[in-house]
Amino acid sequence: MTPEMELMLKGYGMTTAQILYRMPDHKNLLQTYIWQHYDLAPEFPEMKTFLKFWQEKLDGPLHSVRYVHRKLIAANEWRALKGEFIIH
Repeated sequence: MTPEMELMLKGYGMTTAQILYRMPDHKNLLQTYIWQHYDLAPEFPEMKTFLKFWQEKLDGPLHSVRYVHRKLIAANEWRALKGEFIIH
């Protein structure tokens, strides 16, 4: 069994996040970063860990995060969850 399948059996789903952040040298310019990982909704511990790392280690201040979470709930049946975090 693949590691991805084991995570899905534990309740994980694929989370894709579009992270908007401000350029360090140009505060009025927004840039986009795409992050994708298996995570648990609605708490999103993996995404929150990554965002905490971003705020502590990287220069670009976060503006907002839009995400889509897809979870397999039955054969050929997916549940989608969409949302946005406003950080600034």
